[in-house]
Amino acid sequence: MFVVLLVLCISVLDVDARTRTTRKNLRTTEVPVMALEPGDDLLPDSLMMQVDPDAVTLKGYGKRASDSKESFFITNNTAHRMSAVRLLLRYTTMSGEMLTQRTVTVPVSLKPGETKLVSIKSFDVQRLFYYYAGPQPRKQATPFKVAFRLTGYDIPVGN
Repeated sequence: MFVVLLVLCISVLDVDARTRTTRKNLRTTEVPVMALEPGDDLLPDSLMMQVDPDAVTLKGYGKRASDSKESFFITNNTAHRMSAVRLLLRYTTMSGEMLTQRTVTVPVSLKPGETKLVSIKSFDVQRLFYYYAGPQPRKQATPFKVAFRLTGYDIPVGN
C-alpha cells in the first residue's frame, strides 16, 4: 500500500515539473496592407487606368527578420476567377523613406470572393528587415512598411 501511495505522489510531482512547449500571447496580424495612391508610384498612369485598384485586397502581411519569404492573404473582390495577380510592392522605412520597389507575379487561383494565403520570395536576401506589425526579433533588424498597387491579373478561359 505504501509503494502505491509513493508512486502516486511521485507521478503528481512529475506532472507539475513538465516543460511547457506552447507559446503564450500569440496574436494574428489583421493589418491591411496599404494601397498606393494614384501617382504614388513610378509606373505611368495610362497603365494604371486599365486595372481596378479594388479588385484585390491584401492583409495579414508577415515577414520576420529570419524569413526568406513574405506571406500575406489575398482576396479576389471581382466577379471573375483569377489565375495570377501582378502587384507593385513598395517597401519603406518607418519614417517613409523608400527601401525598394518591385513588381511580382503571384501564381494563385482565386474564385470570386475567395481569400488565400500566399508566399513570395522576400526582397530582403540579407535578412536585415522585419515587418513592423509582426513580432520584434531578438537580433538587431530594421522595421519596414509595405504598400501595394494592383498592376494586373489573369482571368483563365474555360475550365
